[in-house]
Amino acid sequence: MENKQSIDRPQINAAARTELVSEYYFSTKLAEIAMMRQQGIDVISLGIGSPDMPPAPNVIEALARNASDSRNHGYQNYRGIPSLRHAFADWYLNYFTVALNAETEILPLIGSKEGIMHISMAFLDPGDEVLVPDPGYPAYGAAAKLAGGSVRTYDLTEANGWMPDIEAIEASGTSKVKLMWINYPHMPTGTKATTGLFERLVAFARKHGILLCNDNPYSFILNTDHLSLFSVPRARDVALELNSLSKSHNMAGWRIGMVAGSSTFINAVLKVKSNMDSGMFQPLQAAAAEALAAPEEWYAALNANYLRRRQKAAEIMNTLGCTFDPAQSGLFLWGRIPDHYSDAIGLTEELLHQKHLFITPGNVFGNNGARYIRISLCAPEEVLQAALERIVKH
Repeated sequence: MENKQSIDRPQINAAARTELVSEYYFSTKLAEIAMMRQQGIDVISLGIGSPDMPPAPNVIEALARNASDSRNHGYQNYRGIPSLRHAFADWYLNYFTVALNAETEILPLIGSKEGIMHISMAFLDPGDEVLVPDPGYPAYGAAAKLAGGSVRTYDLTEANGWMPDIEAIEASGTSKVKLMWINYPHMPTGTKATTGLFERLVAFARKHGILLCNDNPYSFILNTDHLSLFSVPRARDVALELNSLSKSHNMAGWRIGMVAGSSTFINAVLKVKSNMDSGMFQPLQAAAAEALAAPEEWYAALNANYLRRRQKAAEIMNTLGCTFDPAQSGLFLWGRIPDHYSDAIGLTEELLHQKHLFITPGNVFGNNGARYIRISLCAPEEVLQAALERIVKH
């Protein structure tokens, strides 16, 4: 009977756009690791950047307090509650020295990854080109393709300090370019932006009529040089900036982010967003506002912990024969592999299956990452030490 039903079942194919992207690398790799663990293999994972430390206690208390109020369980405003928008505005003013209008220039998001898709849907038409960094976060290219855009990668290399070569981009033509993604402090390389770089990028975007989008979630991790794209005069004419509480406040699973920009751009994003969700749970928003008011001591304590972890990660890099820039910021350590490996996948697969240690190969982030690996700092020092001991043990 079941065979008869399967024969008679009509063929219903997924949309053609799904063929343009593949399942996210970490989705498939974590499934493989879960399978290994089910078989009794103790795999240490230093791959994904999911903070393992909790938010501040007062943030959790704010969540519980607001969740216990029966009035806070209904649909919420698509623009977010005023206290959260004002908290984001205060955060930007205090740390980035950028004044944002909380009523018109800030839109809270259910995670900044959501914003990448919303921005792509709001601004891309079929045939529009999108400049995506290589190496870079895979979601930029995937969102562009799903929205109907055409991806053009631009090279970031160790030789150019992991910064875009604007002259080379211009020489390759910009007539079809609608949007450009940048991400500083950069993931995966940990490179910090400079005011000069942002000034050149804004001038480039203004010259060619390109929407410049800065994804900025790593500003507070092992970094005190908090820099926003909006520190450049008239950047708001051509730019949007994403930010998130995932890394800076240990709230990755809470899915709380924001996009900032001119009211015209924000309203375009809102058109898409308001057709895709029904607002964020009010207690989450209230707790996020509490988190954004954290004193400088919160960030200092967090970074002291990450610094100790990075010292262990550096020992792992050195033991593997990798080289790296000690001035990196962010949640990871990025290193170049020894010459005797054909590429990073060869090294990381060897570590996974021989040492039961998962480290991310740089190939995941683009062709320019093929000779690099990335170690996540989202593991306690003792776990990093155990990983080191596995490597040196024969």
